[in-house]
Amino acid sequence: MKQIEALIMGQSYLLSCPEGSEHNMMNAVQKVDSAMCKIRDAAKIKARERIAVLAALNLAFEQPEGANSGAAQSDTAAPGHTTGHIDLSALIQKLDTVLGQDGQLL
Repeated sequence: MKQIEALIMGQSYLLSCPEGSEHNMMNAVQKVDSAMCKIRDAAKIKARERIAVLAALNLAFEQPEGANSGAAQSDTAAPGHTTGHIDLSALIQKLDTVLGQDGQLL
């Protein structure tokens, strides 16, 4: 395993990845960083945990249909098809409900 340093939302992380997969890992880091920054900027959310959960949900939802069978569907999607659009405000409300008042995941 090779270790690489990655920057996500301005914070440095030391990540392990298989030899030869550094390029794929850095592509993944870039996608996560972009998704998290977009959510932070659009929703004015400050808590990294909330941003991370929303980014993870968005990235998982954007996967091709075969890669995430059982993915959430939009109300406007035909049965068995996803639209690729997530209602960010609805996700934030659901996340707030799950996290409770203290804003902690655990």
